[in-house]
Amino acid sequence: MKELRNREQEVFWFQRRVFVAAVFMLLCFALLLGRFIYLQLVKHEHFERLAEANRIDVQPEVPNRGIITDRNGIVLASNFSAYTLELNPQKIPNLDATIERLATLVDISQRDRRRFKRLYEEFRSAESLPLKSRLSDEEVARIAANRFQLPGVEIKARLFRQYPMGEVASHVIGYIGRISQREKERIEAQGLAAEYKGSDYIGKSGIELTYEKDLRGTAGAVEVEVDASRRVMRQLSRKASISGNNLQLSLDIRLQRLAEEAFTDRRGALVAIEPSTGDILAFVSKPGFDPNLFVDGIDPQSWEALRDSLDKPMLNRPLQGAYPPGSTYKPFMALMAQEFGIRTREQAIADPGFFRLGNGYWRDDKVGGHGMVNLPKSIAVSCNTYYYQLGAELDIDEWSGFMRQFGFGQKTGVDIDGELTGTLPTREWKAKRFPKDPKVHVGDQVSLGIGQGFNAFTPLQLAYATAVLANNGVAFRPHLVKRVQDAKSGDSQLTQPEPAYTIKLKPEHIQAVKEGLQGVVLEGTSASVFKGAKYTSGGKTGTAQAFNLRGQKYVESQVDERSRDHSWYITFAPLDKPQIAMAVFVENGGFGARAAAPIARKVLDAYFDQAALDANWKGFLAQKRDTKAEP
Repeated sequence: MKELRNREQEVFWFQRRVFVAAVFMLLCFALLLGRFIYLQLVKHEHFERLAEANRIDVQPEVPNRGIITDRNGIVLASNFSAYTLELNPQKIPNLDATIERLATLVDISQRDRRRFKRLYEEFRSAESLPLKSRLSDEEVARIAANRFQLPGVEIKARLFRQYPMGEVASHVIGYIGRISQREKERIEAQGLAAEYKGSDYIGKSGIELTYEKDLRGTAGAVEVEVDASRRVMRQLSRKASISGNNLQLSLDIRLQRLAEEAFTDRRGALVAIEPSTGDILAFVSKPGFDPNLFVDGIDPQSWEALRDSLDKPMLNRPLQGAYPPGSTYKPFMALMAQEFGIRTREQAIADPGFFRLGNGYWRDDKVGGHGMVNLPKSIAVSCNTYYYQLGAELDIDEWSGFMRQFGFGQKTGVDIDGELTGTLPTREWKAKRFPKDPKVHVGDQVSLGIGQGFNAFTPLQLAYATAVLANNGVAFRPHLVKRVQDAKSGDSQLTQPEPAYTIKLKPEHIQAVKEGLQGVVLEGTSASVFKGAKYTSGGKTGTAQAFNLRGQKYVESQVDERSRDHSWYITFAPLDKPQIAMAVFVENGGFGARAAAPIARKVLDAYFDQAALDANWKGFLAQKRDTKAEP
């Protein structure tokens, strides 16, 4: 039996299916065409930019940091380029295994490993951290040959800071270090991110910090074409970086090194200033540190040694150490007494060897006293009784007002960050500091008169005050940078060309004080130290208590070394037209003439004998070369 088929119906449904398929195909093609038009016409510029971004890479060009030299052009901070082995922690699944693999290719010391661990803990999200710096060509070749097996490992050419003098003037020059997260946020907040593009380092202390804006330079950019693996194919364009400005310091590094050597292993500070300009010729803080330790990132062991040392090598003593000035304060007391009309040059007092006021009793340093003492003699023999009595007669606020003119108890304005103000007591200060005993008693002022009590000044303040006195009241702001040389034009200019101010002082009053200071050198407390000097000078020794004796007799041999008296010496020379003024401080050094004055003598001798200074410097350089040559 035959099956009946409706051919017309079959043809109808077939045609419907074909129609639907055709419509579907047309819709698909329409969608594809629409997408094609959208991508090629509407979004053309967007995808062209993306394609260019894949093809073109803009790499930052880090500028050369400015060079730092001393006043004679000797380089104190410079740059060098070297290859660095760096790791990207984000691309390395197992850091320890990668480091061990690299150790089979190049020598990775324990110091390298400790330093990297410290950096990784501090900058965990960083894209690149140095593992080993200053790779040799052979080491670079070994790593490059095995790089396909080492994802996240890179070899980069970097600029490094170098401090060829090592510890010499380390607190002045300072050091650079890796930019911390806090510093990064500050840079971004100040709108300076573009200035640091491609750079990981910033000034951390000293001149490197204070003059960061001058030294850092301006970053450039190199536009290169890269392949799919981000390898550079060719350079397309370049915007050159601009090097940082060069700095010429006022320091004479030869004198600086000799002064540091004179301290041997003692702790202390020395500041030497040219009174007629404010140039700081030497700025010593002992002990020091080697800033080169911080260039690649200091390892934890070295940092802990510096941080935990009882000698505090990271403390900038001239700037941040405040100590009682002892008898070095007396010349300024004598000058003030004359200016206030309380004493004259000729007026004398009888010194019985003590000063008594009510129930108070203060001993002089000489049993039986110094006899009749006028103003110049009071300085020359360092008569405590003279200044006990003077301190009791003065008004504390007028007193502090006069001393502030010489830089006591306030920042001198030196061009290096971190300066302390010190303590110059006033009624207001005493009330705030001691609310249970706010009144300034006469007994307080008696101790203040000989540079003890609440007085606390920095060695820089003492040096500055001495320079102003030597320059007859004309004050130049003390400064460490003498000139800034513009990187673009090459022009340079003085940082402090004019006096900051002038203190109105009567010439005869200054002369009386200088007569007393000369007496210290010729027949007073430093006469034996300066015997035979080929130049004239004025000076004043000072011995300052490190702690309150509370009426007990001081016996040095029975006191712990770190509790012994501090040793001071201030000086200027030549006497008639001073070229150098100086303050020397030896921490727990004892009598001023025993510790501080001999250091001052060595520095002054060298300053006035350039041939001997040069010979000493050449010996130092030869020693450095020999040390470097040792295996």
